[in-house]
Amino acid sequence: MKIATFNVNGINGRLPVLLRWLEEARPDVVCLQELKAPDARFPIRAIEQAGYGAIWHGQKSWNGVAILARGREPIETRRGLPGDPDDAQARYIEAAVEGMVIACLYLPNGNPAPGAKLDYKLRWFARLAAHAAELLALDVPVILAGDYNVMPTALDVYKPERWVDDALFRPEVRAAFHALAAQGWTDALRALHPEARLYTFWDYLRHAFERDAGLRLDHLLLSPTVAPRLIAAGVDRAVRGWEKASDHAPVWIELAPARPARRKAARSSAIRSD
Repeated sequence: MKIATFNVNGINGRLPVLLRWLEEARPDVVCLQELKAPDARFPIRAIEQAGYGAIWHGQKSWNGVAILARGREPIETRRGLPGDPDDAQARYIEAAVEGMVIACLYLPNGNPAPGAKLDYKLRWFARLAAHAAELLALDVPVILAGDYNVMPTALDVYKPERWVDDALFRPEVRAAFHALAAQGWTDALRALHPEARLYTFWDYLRHAFERDAGLRLDHLLLSPTVAPRLIAAGVDRAVRGWEKASDHAPVWIELAPARPARRKAARSSAIRSD
């Protein structure tokens, strides 16, 4: 099973890029961020023609999240991150797909920092951690996929010294990510590529992509019930170089099939006792 996350940076303006990638990569589940479109302008017909069902939480400007599933419609389980009823930003949506809970998230940028935007980002991280702990308690396969707007370590940024004051690399933001992961989540890409400089974002300015001056902002965190199934992970870097591409590239994982549930021993014991 192939699961991916992709900050499309405007779904309607970059729809040809998304549809081409879906056709070539054929992921089973895709989490999209930064739709930049209200609900009514989500291109559901084109998505369905590509063979995918979808749920989405759209919003004008910089927000909006969606989950696509090939050949089926995801079953929405939550719209919006709990913990603040006054937060109306479209940054979280959650669905049941193939016996798993898939959460698509788009964390706030947090700049300029310090300031109100960084404070909002840290509060959002705290709310995510609280909800993630509740999901772990369910003891079902869970994946938290999306644009976290954080580089967890110096390995995830091309020149760490240039980013020390940025909200994507500030110590308190990285600490929030590591505290979340410490609940028991596996950073899929880093788990299989522990020493590799794999970036998922390249700025449009200063030929960043051509120089590979990138950042790793997009992550898939796996719960302990699904992490043992992880067999591959990577970044479709070439997509960033396509015409009218997003500044992010898709990040994907491959999962081995789930093992069938063991039959209860009670029945076999009863047979032996006859």
